[in-house]
Amino acid sequence: MTPPSTVAAHEQAPPDGVPAPPPGGGGKPRSRLRLPDRLRRVSLPYLLLLPALLLELLVHLVPMVVGIFMSFKELTQFYLRDWGAAPWTGLDNFRLSVDFDAPVGKALLHSFWVTCLFTVLSVGLCWLIGTAAAVFMQDDFRGRGLLRAIFLTPYALPVYAAVITWVFMLQRDNGLVNHVLHDQLGLTDKPAFWLIGDNSFYALLAVSVWKGWPFAFLIIMAGLQNIPQELYEAASIDGAGVWQQIRRITLPSLRPVNQVLVLVLFLWTFNDFNTPFVLFGKAAPEAADLVSIHIYQASFVTWNFGTGSAMSVLLLLFLLLVTAVYLLLTSRGRKTADV
Repeated sequence: MTPPSTVAAHEQAPPDGVPAPPPGGGGKPRSRLRLPDRLRRVSLPYLLLLPALLLELLVHLVPMVVGIFMSFKELTQFYLRDWGAAPWTGLDNFRLSVDFDAPVGKALLHSFWVTCLFTVLSVGLCWLIGTAAAVFMQDDFRGRGLLRAIFLTPYALPVYAAVITWVFMLQRDNGLVNHVLHDQLGLTDKPAFWLIGDNSFYALLAVSVWKGWPFAFLIIMAGLQNIPQELYEAASIDGAGVWQQIRRITLPSLRPVNQVLVLVLFLWTFNDFNTPFVLFGKAAPEAADLVSIHIYQASFVTWNFGTGSAMSVLLLLFLLLVTAVYLLLTSRGRKTADV
């Protein structure tokens, strides 16, 4: 006859192939982390992001919502003391802004095309100069560190100090630009007006490129560090020249970096307000009337904040649309390249 202890042990033993329950009773394994530890791990990332989120709401999102609300009101200088009492106009400010047969819409359309041309030229030149300088600086030579620091000087300078320096350089009578072009080189018949008339566009473009290409240089130079040197050595052994190496190795390898760089430069340049405002003041010439300075004039010069807010909302929608299309196209391009 089997002892009772043996029968009890046999009844408690699990069948073959079934893992034994953990000691202490219960068939479900206990988690190693207690509930407070789990909450701490889940909530910690959100707690770390909370200060940045609050600052983002305070600095960007709240003014954006207020600006959208203002675009639906007839907010002029007569309602500045109590702008909430301004009459509700609905979409009238938007209709006025996009009525290209009326003076307000026609001026905004002209400013939009000027901004598009300025952005394309500025972003293209910044990328081209930055890429050329970054590729050139990959070779090891004496004084490379000093030259890199000199190249980054325009990016490190404060915007206002740099642009004010350009204002003095672009003066007609005693400016450095006219002194070099007219007095020293004799390239012009007479000293040119660079801050008024049609030349103002070229002056604005030159300052924007001078200020923006070091950023492209810095980003592309960092991207070049991730390209293995063995690729260039193998291409050189196979007989590929410098231009073939740039075309077949450098540019394809820099495609992800260039996609982000072009988008950032586009947004910065299209929205640039500091450069034209410091360069020309409150009233920019017609040839250099960018959308940002045009909205400022519509809001703070003519005191029509409702129309200016509507123009700002239209600019926001345009930039969101361009960004979405650009990201969609680039993501499709990356998927195609991976396949």
